[in-house]
Amino acid sequence: MTSEAYTPDPRRWRALTVTLAAGFMTLLDVSIVSVALPSIQQGLATNPAGAQWVVSGYALTFGLALVPAGRLGDAYGRRRLFLIALVAFVVCSAACGIAPSIELLIVARLLQGLAAGTLAPQNSGLIQNLFRGAERGRAFGFFGATVGISTAAGPIVGGLLLAAFGEPDGWRWIFYVNVPIGVLAVVLAARLVPKVGTGGDRKPIDWTGAALLGLAVLALLFPLVQAESGGVARFWWLFPLGAVLAVLFVLWERRELRRAREPLLDLRLLTETSGYAPGALVGLVYFTGFSGVWIVFAQFFQNGLGYTPLQSGLSVTAFAVGSAVSAVVAGRLVERLGRKLTVVGLSLVTAGITASALVLLLAPGDLAGFWIAPALLVGGIGGGFTISPNITMTLRNVPVRMAGSAGGALQTGQRVGAAVGTALVAGVFYAVLAAAGNSYPVAIAGALAVAVLTTLVALGVAIVDLRHERRAIHDADLAEAAAPHHVSHD
Repeated sequence: MTSEAYTPDPRRWRALTVTLAAGFMTLLDVSIVSVALPSIQQGLATNPAGAQWVVSGYALTFGLALVPAGRLGDAYGRRRLFLIALVAFVVCSAACGIAPSIELLIVARLLQGLAAGTLAPQNSGLIQNLFRGAERGRAFGFFGATVGISTAAGPIVGGLLLAAFGEPDGWRWIFYVNVPIGVLAVVLAARLVPKVGTGGDRKPIDWTGAALLGLAVLALLFPLVQAESGGVARFWWLFPLGAVLAVLFVLWERRELRRAREPLLDLRLLTETSGYAPGALVGLVYFTGFSGVWIVFAQFFQNGLGYTPLQSGLSVTAFAVGSAVSAVVAGRLVERLGRKLTVVGLSLVTAGITASALVLLLAPGDLAGFWIAPALLVGGIGGGFTISPNITMTLRNVPVRMAGSAGGALQTGQRVGAAVGTALVAGVFYAVLAAAGNSYPVAIAGALAVAVLTTLVALGVAIVDLRHERRAIHDADLAEAAAPHHVSHD
């Protein structure tokens, strides 16, 4: 644990509530728009490729902003960056809502994603500042619940808004609803979020590192966000280019450390900070499977079974409910159980998704939404035991002065994993659908099998880390037992 001086702020829990509400709103916008794409196409008379950029563009700029924004928060204050980003998000939401053309909507979404990506690492950084010990575990439990529920709840909230406001302009209210909530959050955050020290000097920002990392992330994400329109086949050459840029970024950051400068991302987080590297890998791999399933569920229920967007969203509610409850419980248990929680969680996710695939293969179409609920509830409970404890264990030993960039790097991995997973799982779904004679049950089972495999990989990483954790505790106990004990004789 870090050694920085710490005095509990009496406003810390109220401040957390406000910041998580804002974070929920920005993360919800990753998935909520997916169910509104037909409405956007109709309302703005655009093609599917143009509408898809409304989803993809947001995810792209969100991922690009995370690490640089985390470093800016470390250097110039997380409260300041949080408020600037939140105001920008509200303004961009209003711009999305009033956009008269698909081109202006895409531009507004790109800027909205940039604002959301700037806000996100300030959340985890503020938790590092405001909480210690068991309280930090509870706070990250709420943070993990926010991450998991926002992703799962997007289709539900989007379906409700479209049902309430109808076609062809119902999609605009998906953005308008952010404005009053965001304005209230700005007012409350200005009053409740304290000015906190970052634990480090205000050193120059590593803009060369920011450019290299940004270009590397762009090269890796761009083909994936264009996957539905053949982007992977057309832009495959960006993957090796992204790998080269990533290597250059690592070399540059090492050079900055040797010159005693402040790097954009301190690589000692990966090599010297206990728990960070395996936790970041678990997060990346888990989000690869976790994020892709919502796209194929929506396709299965709406296109395969003829459900409305609202019915489709309600069919996956059990996952959100299970995740909400278990994430809060996990936040209270993580200090005691540690990596065991994520091993149990990933095992439950694997069981839940496997059962979901089997149920959808066998269930009659009109009852599929009911039959799948128990399986999704198990998966949701596992998801809550996975996300929040993993975030806590990944970030708990990070020095406060690096909390923003560490949180940004962790979430960048999650965004990259989400982009890979969305392209991979959806790609398998459509490939199996074509090969199986347009059989949606077979297609959804094939896509969910990919999600199960990625979850098993994350489970393997977690088991290895648990064994390492146990070995370290065992070695420490042996060393303590072998140490000479001096007994004083009076």
